Amino acid sequence: MVRPRAAVVPAVLVVMTALAGLALGRVYATAVLPLLVAGAAAGSVAVSVAVRRLPSWLVAPVSVATLTGYTLWALRFTADRADLPGGLGAVSLDAARNAVPRLLTAMIPVEPTPDTVLLPVVAAWLAGLTAAEVALRAGRVLLGYLPPVLLYAGALYVVGPNAGPAIGPTVALVAAAAVGLVASARPPGDADPTVALPPSARAGVRARLAAGTAAGVAVVVGLAALLGPAVAALVDGRPTDPRRYVEPPQVESLDENPLIRISGWALHPEQTLLEVATPGGAAEGTPIRLAVLSDYDGVTWRVGATYRNAGRILPATPPSPDATVETVRQDITVADLSGRLLPAVATPREVTGARVAYDPATGTLIRPEGLTPGLRYRVTSARERPDVNLLSTANVPAGEEVARVLQVPEGVPEQLRRLAAQLAEDNGAPYARATAVADWLAEHYRLVADAPSGHAYPNLTFFLFGPRNAGGQRGTSEQFAAAFAVLGRLAGLPTRVVVGFTSPGTGPVRAGDAYAWPEVLFEGLGWVAFDPLPRPDEQPRPVEEDFRPPPEQPPPSEAPEPTVEPTESAAPPVAGRATAASRGVPTPLLVALAGGVLLILVGAVLGALFGLRRARTRARLCSGDPGERIAGAWRELTDGLRLAGRPVGDDLAASEVAAHARAALRDARTVPTDRTVPTARTGPDRRVDGEPPPAADPTAPVGQQAADRWGPSAAATGLVTVVAPVVTDPALTAVDELARLVNQVTFAPGTATAGQADAAADAVTAYTAALRAARPAWRRLLWSVHPGPLRRR
Repeated sequence: MVRPRAAVVPAVLVVMTALAGLALGRVYATAVLPLLVAGAAAGSVAVSVAVRRLPSWLVAPVSVATLTGYTLWALRFTADRADLPGGLGAVSLDAARNAVPRLLTAMIPVEPTPDTVLLPVVAAWLAGLTAAEVALRAGRVLLGYLPPVLLYAGALYVVGPNAGPAIGPTVALVAAAAVGLVASARPPGDADPTVALPPSARAGVRARLAAGTAAGVAVVVGLAALLGPAVAALVDGRPTDPRRYVEPPQVESLDENPLIRISGWALHPEQTLLEVATPGGAAEGTPIRLAVLSDYDGVTWRVGATYRNAGRILPATPPSPDATVETVRQDITVADLSGRLLPAVATPREVTGARVAYDPATGTLIRPEGLTPGLRYRVTSARERPDVNLLSTANVPAGEEVARVLQVPEGVPEQLRRLAAQLAEDNGAPYARATAVADWLAEHYRLVADAPSGHAYPNLTFFLFGPRNAGGQRGTSEQFAAAFAVLGRLAGLPTRVVVGFTSPGTGPVRAGDAYAWPEVLFEGLGWVAFDPLPRPDEQPRPVEEDFRPPPEQPPPSEAPEPTVEPTESAAPPVAGRATAASRGVPTPLLVALAGGVLLILVGAVLGALFGLRRARTRARLCSGDPGERIAGAWRELTDGLRLAGRPVGDDLAASEVAAHARAALRDARTVPTDRTVPTARTGPDRRVDGEPPPAADPTAPVGQQAADRWGPSAAATGLVTVVAPVVTDPALTAVDELARLVNQVTFAPGTATAGQADAAADAVTAYTAALRAARPAWRRLLWSVHPGPLRRR
């Protein structure tokens, strides 16, 4: 039975660990996360208390097994609450793979889903387990507070500036820690350690205790004085947001500009992209938005949204007080639509059946995993209808907040500027200017399905002013929406382009239902859609009748190149322009450029090999203990022999390798250095002058060496004076010294000194330098970059 006093410390550890979940739960949508963290804290400490009598090595396996069961239950519980599809295995694997990035990229308030609760639950369990083992089994209560405190600090860091100061949980953490320290103090009978000491020693012990206490207090006061101002200065500072270090989900190149996909869809109008089911058909005719494009650089419109992982419930922005809000629920099944953009009626408030990322600024969704045929999800949207009676007097916002949707890139054609000025000349109110732009486009241009894609400045200029008989003044909704947005910005209106589909209410959404429309931002009313498309039963009026003044330059006579629709596997082709640009380059120049590039590549490879060889030599001769350095010198010797074409076998002794190395060096030299070569000889062993003598066995007697080198009659005839050779070449003597050191390292490990290792390095350096110097010039160059030594261990 656990005494009440002994149960205080485990309870304090549970409270301190659970407070971390309370601090982190401030950015979560519900109280599920704090409850799950509290359960993990209680479970981990309870397991440690229950197995306290067992050996310490059993605690970790038992606790990890319990953690696994609790975590799987928590994942299943949160998956069911979020209506996520898939079995427990798939959900657990996805959560384990994406726990950290999704926690740091999730939209606030974060919905408790498997991937956003896995990391806090596991961290809380491990912190509770470590704290309980240190505080209860080892008896170090203060040290056992470290894991919960670190967990609490990590929770505050993850929250960052996304919630208010955690004053209450912090005070509770400090109070709980104090209670635990008081409860873990010794009982009154054991409080005085001097009771069992003789009276003569008590005074000294008490004096030392008093001195230690005073020193500790002084240290605490000093630290408080030094760190207090710095800590106080951080109280009003803004915490660092760790979310800025993690990149949120991004759209693919296919979805970065879906505006250019409209022309491709228009050529296959019967292709089914979606299947939509709306209860009661209430949303018939309501547009389904796919993407909102706010950025324009003069060439293309782009999405430019920042998507954050979101749960089932999406954050709601307060609607306009004068707008009518209509709730629309749709069940959407993906057919042939590809990419990541997830269609939904504006503005989505709840999504079930698919994991989504959300951009509140545009109210659009993506599915980070991408769309797949058969994907089924339900979207509940709050569609706002502004009060049309207020539009005529509404103003448009200005300033940094809307600079993005007012920006007009450089290079605007003068004809576009004149047309925008003409449309805004007699229309002072923003709504009147927007209506004038929409009416101009609807009255003067023709909507066709086979117009090429493109909305760069040249494309829009040809669409607005090109001759009709050459394909001008006709286009798809892409050109209508893009032209409205550019003209509107030139007239001072904040505009953007939206791509979506006409909703049938219930039924298939086909490729022919895709279109684009512009929107204008009004103060107090939000974004209002405009329809610049012509009426089916009206014939467009020629532009020349209404456009004034007459163009100073003739309109474009040729249509610009259409924009190629991107695919998931290939970017728009640009090879044609590169080929045309290179037609005028002379062939000799191309050959010279190719040769220069080839030389640079060869030089880079040779330089890399040279550097690697030098690094290998330095590592062998300078790194490790003396024995390893001597062994490295021996490897340098054998590599040098291989480079010289005189490799040695692995079965030879060190002395045999040394003899082989001396012979290799002598043979490589054209003139002997240890004896006088006769200039003339007679007899059966005659050789022509300058002919190198054959190699002699260096271990044989001197007379035998002479016979081997100059013939059996050389010593007898007196043509050669036999004297003991005086070997003064340090390269030859170095080999014998290196062989002796290798034998010492092999048969007496650990006896080599640093001086002997330096001697071995000097010996092999002298030998390989002499052996390399005896090679031809081209072989000397190849010596330093030969990759052979790098391939051998």
